[in-house]
Amino acid sequence: MSDQLELDSDLQALGGATAAAAERYIETVRQVASGATPDAAIPLLLLATSDLTAAGARLGAIVDVVPASRFEPDDGPDPDVEPLRLSLVNLLEGIDDYHEVSDPLVSGEVSEGSLSNDLTDIAQALLVGLNHQRAGNLSEALWWWQFSYLSDWGERAAAATRVLLGLISHLRLDVDPDVAGEAKFEALHAADDAAGTVDPSRG
Repeated sequence: MSDQLELDSDLQALGGATAAAAERYIETVRQVASGATPDAAIPLLLLATSDLTAAGARLGAIVDVVPASRFEPDDGPDPDVEPLRLSLVNLLEGIDDYHEVSDPLVSGEVSEGSLSNDLTDIAQALLVGLNHQRAGNLSEALWWWQFSYLSDWGERAAAATRVLLGLISHLRLDVDPDVAGEAKFEALHAADDAAGTVDPSRG
């Protein structure tokens, strides 16, 4: 039986918004992992993780959600995300692994991370919540999304966003100065031609 009526309107709205964000994230990651958009893979993943991080922040900003039942309802088997993980490993070969400070609040210890693991673990946590939400157990879905955000996928999404932003920054900014100078020169002359600029030295 649905527990949605036991939630106030604000929590119902938050549940709907979180479910929509979760579905957008999962759809985007699956599309990228399939190899359908190789040239846009990194930008699409950055957009997906950034959007999801904003949705997660709303979960972290509210008081603890209390589920309607003391026990987690059986709303289906745990999702199998291993095929997604393997596809991401292949897609991200050479740029998958990274280093990060494990917990900057308590130590400067550096650990190793993996984009493919991060993206897949996030998807798995979101899918568990979606199973509850689709079965009508919205308070359970909200509780799970909030708990797993604070304990795991929020940090994984933040780390993945940082790494993806770093990849794009390197791709865009790590350009040979001579190449960048030639591109700027050509762009300036193209703009002059478009504006009909005349060189006064030619009378």
